[in-house]
Amino acid sequence: NNAFVTSPGSAPSRASILTGRMPWANEQAGTHASLFPQKYKTFPLMLQENGYHIGFTCKGWGPGNFIDAGWPHNPAGIEYNSRTLTPPYKGINNNDYSANFDDFLSARKNHQPFFFWFGAKEPHRSYEKNSHKKEGRDLSEAYVPSFMPENDTVRGDILDYATEIEWYDKQLGKVLDKLESIRELDNTLIIITSDNGMPFPMAKGNCYDQGIHVPLTICWKKVIPGNRVVNDMISMVDIAPTILEASETKFTSSMPMTGKSMMKLLKSTKQGIVDSTYSAVFACRERHSSARYNNLGYPMRMVRTSKYLYIRNLHPERWPAGDPQKYDSSGVLGPMHGGYHDIDDGTTINMYCESFDDPIIKPYFIAATAKRDYEELFDIESDPGCMNNLVKNPSFSIVINKLRKLLDSELVRTEDSRVTGNNPEIWETYKRYSEIRIFPNK
Repeated sequence: NNAFVTSPGSAPSRASILTGRMPWANEQAGTHASLFPQKYKTFPLMLQENGYHIGFTCKGWGPGNFIDAGWPHNPAGIEYNSRTLTPPYKGINNNDYSANFDDFLSARKNHQPFFFWFGAKEPHRSYEKNSHKKEGRDLSEAYVPSFMPENDTVRGDILDYATEIEWYDKQLGKVLDKLESIRELDNTLIIITSDNGMPFPMAKGNCYDQGIHVPLTICWKKVIPGNRVVNDMISMVDIAPTILEASETKFTSSMPMTGKSMMKLLKSTKQGIVDSTYSAVFACRERHSSARYNNLGYPMRMVRTSKYLYIRNLHPERWPAGDPQKYDSSGVLGPMHGGYHDIDDGTTINMYCESFDDPIIKPYFIAATAKRDYEELFDIESDPGCMNNLVKNPSFSIVINKLRKLLDSELVRTEDSRVTGNNPEIWETYKRYSEIRIFPNK
């Protein structure tokens, strides 16, 4: 129930999963669409050294550049992407995931152990609008989180999102059926999770709960007791050391992992809180999309406990969702509210920008796009949508000071370059390999 990524965007989050290190300790790999230095060795390579057949389909690590860093293949493994299909809706990837998994299995030798990264694109945007109607879904079925307004536009967008999740579920089912057919299902450690939160305003791209809190389901029938619900605070940096211990694979990198193995927790028969040492998780973000003047990022650091979320916005003078306006190719300033490119384009954000003066929409629009305080504090139990910043409430001064110290200690321990480095702004110098938009200086 309490699993968290280390960053609310795909590339830095996936790099943390692969290296067992926080984004701020992975240099360029800790930001979006940059380089993945080869010195940050990933656990699939260590598995390969241990005799494992390794591979991935669709999205491995990315977006970013690993070729120029000297990698022989994607840091997640060897690519298996040749099989395609005709998807039912626009926005769904044409990758035939299960067929590519079959090709991967066919390539292994003499029943060697294997590691496969099933990197589905779903539910990444874009979505086919009203695809949920073709699936027979009614708007009344949509659950609208408290950080978005309850109207039919949002409900429809959420159900289109759910349509893609259900497509993913079906493809995963085919992969599991294949494992069962070759009698490997019970002896395969299966980890199902996501690289960031839902792609909606104030979620993905933000260190609020809805940007970093992800599902996590793990099974290994021969080893892990099933039918359990666990509430420990789990970080995705714990995935790599867990897999290394489970596979009895030697750690062979010069860059130490900061995560810790979950095997003791997984082998327990307890429900709820299993290990009290899993009491807090940490996350951050630097650059996500190209969304500000000069390709600037929006650096954040945060700590989340079972009750509270504390966030530090290191450059609060910048727009958190990206600059409101951009230039077109001829240098003409675009319309107000035509930017915000740190929010994935979609029905909900478009509705916000078209109806920002609507008194019902306005509070949600401001929460998603307006400049923020340097510090933010949220009581997740009473405010799961992170809409009420408590940082200036004197009743929470003790809590804030405790969380400040906890975050500072972790940033120093894991050598965050924003805190311990010679150049805190080195993040702005890392080359971006994807599109760079043009924005005005002011």
